[in-house]
Amino acid sequence: MKKVRFFQSIHLKFVLIYVLLILIAMQIIGVYFVRQLEKELVNNFTNSLTERVGLLAYNIEQELEKTRNDTSPTLEEDLEVVLRDFASMQGISSKDILEVRVIDPNRRIIGTSNPNPEQIVGKKINDLAVTNALLAGTSSNKVYRKSGDRIRVLTVPIRLQDDVGGNASTNPNNRESLQSEQEILGAVYLIATMEPVYEQMRKINSIFASGTVISLVITALLGVFLAQTITRPMSEMRKQALEMAKGNFSRKAKVYGYDEIGQLALTFNNLTRKLQEAQATTEGERRKLSSVLAHMTDGVIATDRKGRVILINDPAASMLNVSRETVLSEPIVTLLGLDETHTFESLLANQDSLILDFSTKTEPFILRATVSAIQKETGFINGIIIVLHDITEQEKIDQDRREFVANVSHELRTPLTTMRSYLDALAEGAWQDKEIAPSFLHVTQTETERMIRLVNDLLQLSKLDSEDYRFSRDPVNFVKFYHYIIDRFEMTIEQGITFVRELPDEAIYVAVDQDKITQVLDNIISNAIKYSPEGGTITFSIEQHTHEIVVSIKDQGMGIPKSNLSKIFERFYRVDKARTRKLGGTGLGLAIAKEIIEAHDGRIWAESKEGVGTSIYFTLPIESENDEEWE
Repeated sequence: MKKVRFFQSIHLKFVLIYVLLILIAMQIIGVYFVRQLEKELVNNFTNSLTERVGLLAYNIEQELEKTRNDTSPTLEEDLEVVLRDFASMQGISSKDILEVRVIDPNRRIIGTSNPNPEQIVGKKINDLAVTNALLAGTSSNKVYRKSGDRIRVLTVPIRLQDDVGGNASTNPNNRESLQSEQEILGAVYLIATMEPVYEQMRKINSIFASGTVISLVITALLGVFLAQTITRPMSEMRKQALEMAKGNFSRKAKVYGYDEIGQLALTFNNLTRKLQEAQATTEGERRKLSSVLAHMTDGVIATDRKGRVILINDPAASMLNVSRETVLSEPIVTLLGLDETHTFESLLANQDSLILDFSTKTEPFILRATVSAIQKETGFINGIIIVLHDITEQEKIDQDRREFVANVSHELRTPLTTMRSYLDALAEGAWQDKEIAPSFLHVTQTETERMIRLVNDLLQLSKLDSEDYRFSRDPVNFVKFYHYIIDRFEMTIEQGITFVRELPDEAIYVAVDQDKITQVLDNIISNAIKYSPEGGTITFSIEQHTHEIVVSIKDQGMGIPKSNLSKIFERFYRVDKARTRKLGGTGLGLAIAKEIIEAHDGRIWAESKEGVGTSIYFTLPIESENDEEWE
């Protein structure tokens, strides 16, 4: 897992959020405070100016009404003193008032606080506010911008004061009506700058900004500390989660406290313990399942809910001749070769056993597929499990059984039918005919002996198929024994058939059941004699190898087609059925010989060429080091 970068960490986000909340709160408070403060300072400034201008107007009115003689100061001199005293009054700095002008009713400037009064005094002023003050007696209070500075201009009328007016001036209800009746002696025109007020506001803002920065720094430090108390346990649990992802459940997350985060850490540790127990249980079950699947002789295939292979064990892969890696995620119907006949939904709906035939021309291979659904307790189906069982041998046994029953039935029906026909003829009076009756009785006797031979052969095969059947093996000089068998046939042979012996002179000892090997040789030699032509030759030979001897009987008969050569040791198999029955064969002789030779740990096979003859070979194991002991 990637390491969390600093700018993506919750630590930084927490500090930023904390700082931003404090910043926003302080800004809201600061804006409200500054606006209210600015409003209050401006109001105070304006009220102070208004009060001072009102007092100035009163003083000027007194000077205008004063009686003067030749020795008293002039009006201009008195006005200059009044204006000078006005500038030195407390409340507003003299620097705030840029200029004060006194205007007579004719709009002529009669006094000014300007250092150069000669340039102003005596001139008329055409300001609308002055005109309104002189004519209507209205005051004016306006703010202008001049070279970026805020300038406040107050225009106040100078009224003639009397006792009635003075007394009435204290009565707010009558002041306005009385002022309109008083005589206007002039006006005061005051120009003041408001920049000191706003300079004071800038200093306050600077102080507030400095305080905000200091507060934010302290807040950030506190935020870092507070964030660590939260992020440190979270980092610890993150490390624990990473260890759990790696399969390490032994590590425990450190608990820094017993608050909500501490409780979360305790819960996390408890979860780790339960996951460890669950993983141990799951791992144990998985190993059991893997062991079961690995040691099963049947193939197992599991799919997901879409029918794609998610599991296949080795026997199944071997049966289907596929690789486990290549078939994962492959549709199950494609893997089993059922695309044309089935769909995944049909397999899920039917859940029956299917017979899968993968036989080739040379080798049969048949599987039975048992389908079952993987279903949750809620009824939801997650997929299916298919168990493959190799029933090739079972099918072969069933087929052999069916063929065996059919062959036995056929072999018994033929002589029984013949016997019935002849016996019916004898019962109808043929027994009285001295020429026909013996012939009919001979045929009946021959067919009876044939059935007896068939039954005996079947009993012999049944005994050989039994697992409890045991041979009585004794050491035998097989060369001498082989000569004995050949001599017995040579003395009874009637056809002009020549026996050729290619047998070694020294003794070869093998452990065999003489009666059973005699039966094998009798069956093979009888067949050789039956199929050998008049004047033919039968060759008998023994070849000795290190651990076995190879016994062969070669005739010069009609031979066996190559396509039929591998089947002559099957039960009831005949190359020429009509001729075999004519010669009295049951079709079980070579099958019995094969069972006996294989029971002696040997092998039997045939070689043949049509028109040339047939050779039957079989082997018997020997122990050369025991020859002297047996001898």
